[in-house]
Amino acid sequence: MTLIQDLVAEIEHEHTGTRKILERIPEDKFEWRPHEKSMTLKSLATHVAMLSRMAGIIATTELLDLADGTLKAPEIVSAKDLVSLSDKGTEESVMALKAREDADLRGDWTMRFGDKVITQLPKAQAIRSVGLNHLYHHRAQLGVYLRLLDVPIPGLYGPSADERA
Repeated sequence: MTLIQDLVAEIEHEHTGTRKILERIPEDKFEWRPHEKSMTLKSLATHVAMLSRMAGIIATTELLDLADGTLKAPEIVSAKDLVSLSDKGTEESVMALKAREDADLRGDWTMRFGDKVITQLPKAQAIRSVGLNHLYHHRAQLGVYLRLLDVPIPGLYGPSADERA
């Protein structure tokens, strides 16, 4: 299996779990946050949904400047909007990767905010770290938010305690 094929398989597989989490976001709790320093449920869920685009963005660019407003979030009013945003981003990432070859992922990729460099990594490493691991990290946070709101947690790698009960 090539690196591209491996990344596409992982993205497609993990998207199923991301979708399950986003489908359960209670709209009446969008503004809830577990702590004053935490993101709201809606902000965190939107971030997760938008991160589905990152693998494709990294694969097709050398630079992302967060200060330029390129990654502006669309208006989210429902859990369906979150799922749709994630579905679209996943599709864009898969298409972008399938249009490339492994050698295309050897160059460097930089994320910055104006003049401040946030990270600079080889593209393949950036896809794993900034694209995929970052998404999984925040998806897990959403699971904690759902638990604190007493929303049943979907199983991601087998049945959850809520599904076994």
